[in-house]
Amino acid sequence: MDSELLHVHTGRTERVLDLTREVARFASGRCDGLVHVFVPHATAGIAILETGAGSDDDLLAALADLLPADDRWEHAHGSRGHGRSHVMPALVPPYATVPVVDGRLLLGTWQSICLVDLNVDNPDRDVRLSFLASA
Repeated sequence: MDSELLHVHTGRTERVLDLTREVARFASGRCDGLVHVFVPHATAGIAILETGAGSDDDLLAALADLLPADDRWEHAHGSRGHGRSHVMPALVPPYATVPVVDGRLLLGTWQSICLVDLNVDNPDRDVRLSFLASA
């Protein structure tokens, strides 16, 4: 298995950050297999969704409805509502796996691989890309 660590800056606002180009570069030139994308943080997730047509903003709005940034959370250090960031990975998991054929990601036409980050207290993230070649 081959692996690479991406360092990304998400800033101090909630973000859906498209990683598709970086993942496609990592998969490029490889044989058939699987690319696994994993974010080793307790407050971030990986989603596959359409971006650029409002779905990324819709996802953030839906998460804000489901997980309000208020004082209800038992996990209460950091900024107001920080505990919701620790619950979010149960809804948006910290990983995704995408098939690769002839060095190309087999994503649907409008699918993108995105980092979802609600944690405004941590502006920098790592994302682990791993490639598992087919037998």
